Amino acid sequence: MKLIIVESPAKCDTIKRYLGEDYTIMASLGHIRDLATSGKGGLGVDVENDFKPTYSISSSKIKVVKSLQQAAKKAKEVILATDPDREGEAIAWHLAQVLGLDVNTTKRLEFHEITRDSITNAIERPRTINLNLVSSQETRRIIDRIIGFKLSSLLNKKIHSRSAGRVQSATLKIIADHEKEILSFVPQEYYKFNIKSSFNNIEYSLNLKLDETISNGHSAQQIIDSIPEKLEVIDVKKEIKIKESKEPFTTSTLQQAAFNKFKYKTKKTQFIAQTLYEGLSIGDEHVGLITYMRTDSTRLSSTYVKRAANFIIETFGKEYIGNIKKGRGVQDAHEAIRPTGNHRTPEYLKPYLTKDQYNLYKLIYDRALASLMANKKEEVTTITLKGGDYIFTLEGTRVVFNGFEILYKDDNEKTNILPLINIGDNFDVTFKEAEQKFTMPPARYSEAKIVKIMEEVGIGRPSTYASTISILQTRKYITDVGGVLQITDQGQKTAHVLEKYFPDIVNTEYTAQMELKLDNVQAGEQSYKKILNDFYYPFIKEVDDANVRMYKDEAEPTGELCPKCGSPLVYKQGKNGKFIGCSNYPSCRYVKKEPKKDLVYTGEVCPVCGKPLVERKDKKNRTFIACSGFPTCHYIKTTKQDVIQNNESQVEIKDRVCPKCGGKLIIKKGKYSNFIGCSNFPKCRYMEKIENKNKG
Repeated sequence: MKLIIVESPAKCDTIKRYLGEDYTIMASLGHIRDLATSGKGGLGVDVENDFKPTYSISSSKIKVVKSLQQAAKKAKEVILATDPDREGEAIAWHLAQVLGLDVNTTKRLEFHEITRDSITNAIERPRTINLNLVSSQETRRIIDRIIGFKLSSLLNKKIHSRSAGRVQSATLKIIADHEKEILSFVPQEYYKFNIKSSFNNIEYSLNLKLDETISNGHSAQQIIDSIPEKLEVIDVKKEIKIKESKEPFTTSTLQQAAFNKFKYKTKKTQFIAQTLYEGLSIGDEHVGLITYMRTDSTRLSSTYVKRAANFIIETFGKEYIGNIKKGRGVQDAHEAIRPTGNHRTPEYLKPYLTKDQYNLYKLIYDRALASLMANKKEEVTTITLKGGDYIFTLEGTRVVFNGFEILYKDDNEKTNILPLINIGDNFDVTFKEAEQKFTMPPARYSEAKIVKIMEEVGIGRPSTYASTISILQTRKYITDVGGVLQITDQGQKTAHVLEKYFPDIVNTEYTAQMELKLDNVQAGEQSYKKILNDFYYPFIKEVDDANVRMYKDEAEPTGELCPKCGSPLVYKQGKNGKFIGCSNYPSCRYVKKEPKKDLVYTGEVCPVCGKPLVERKDKKNRTFIACSGFPTCHYIKTTKQDVIQNNESQVEIKDRVCPKCGGKLIIKKGKYSNFIGCSNFPKCRYMEKIENKNKG
């Protein structure tokens, strides 16, 4: 028996079906080890000994490792098949270390799609662990650990910010700078001219051509008054415009497209893509539906291109074959995100997929196939009109050949077909107005826009885009309001302090250069020791200087004195938000409790104990009606509809009482199913199963 180790359990069944009984497939569940928190500064890195790392098995992975070790002892051969990226290579190396495998001879499988052909080819053409790739990941992890531990500790002590990181801090600075731009924006007045005209009883909107922006109402009205009732066509120009299809998706462009079309957050897009990559049951087959979803390449494999070309000819015709040589990065190992089979069309798979899976799969399928299809051809007609001293234009488009848009079309595209119009024809002006407008500040960024900027400036990698944004939200540096990211006061403060004391850390160019250096380590062109030395000593000097120069964030006083020790009360920030406490902490631990709000009585009485019923709020701020005698009485007034809306709701059973204590019996929501229990829980723990005849 041979043992193959992958990262995700979802892949195990699929690969097992392809390889048969001679193989056992097990999952590592991602990383099994990380840098220890021992040693100087808790870094897990021996700086004086060439930054030698110390690793420890994660507590959550001890059982996993033991299972893998037991299986490895019984196996004839152990083969590593972790994900095909920098992190996956590092996981393979850690597995080899923990399982006592020879890194120079242990087989390493690399596949970018989970299909029978791909797995079989990987088995037939194994490689060994790429130690340069491992070194690159290790260097990145050491740098991130040093920055994370040193900066997070300092910021928490000084300004109560929870963390800082290499990519995280540079991204926060981008958002903070954009917010400053928004706040400093000064609106400017301008006028938009709405001119409508009629030709052959059809109304058209015209574009008034002006050399400058009109910024006052008097000038705008003068222009309106000067426009005559009739306009003459002075030029008719026709030209053919070519529109090329877009390249297949990378991680960032997929995240952007999914947000723009479906409003999916980056984390959601990556989760759905992961399920499509790892495999789903399609009829009697369990197969991966897309290639690896963490990539910055737009290359498509020659095998896919050939299959796609045949599919395009069979489905649409020869005229729809386009430029099959598209795609940059033709020498890289990764491909763009594409479907694993053209025969698995979105409509064919629709019955097997959730709505979200179908949406994303169709987006990926259509974009990849369309990238190989013929260009769209449009005939663009530009009509130029004159009225008095003013020139107007009208543009119309007619599709000559739809090309790739037979499959993949932008939703916001509009076609405006004009009738036959000749020089000398007249248009009647039917409506004219000058509409006062004011310039708007730049829009706040969405997650998709941030991902695009991160890619453009070269910070982060496909595997870190979603997690970086998620960390900023978790740390409460930014909030997401309706898909728009807004920086918080704490986020602004953190960005300001980092820029003042650690300008390199928040500098996108510095962060991008660090990514390039890590790529050079991966290519074997740069020493990881030099990178770590060049980074560590200047950074530690900055930390030491900042520790002296940075003042602690002064707590905001409330104007009250502590009733215990007389010291001023101040606003503090805790894990559950702001609270009021004593400034003399830890000598005095007084915390001011919020006054209880007056109870709102409903006018009803509790059927269990007879006390008045009142309105209460749950943890999600939802209102419910309960007994004022809580916690002595646990009665909650509910309906069957409440059970549907709220898992904590309960339905009272009429004409029945608890056989133990005489309390009301209610239907409760259990972990696996509903059950009947006593309303006096936890004093009375009577319960019974719901018989089939009582369901509903």
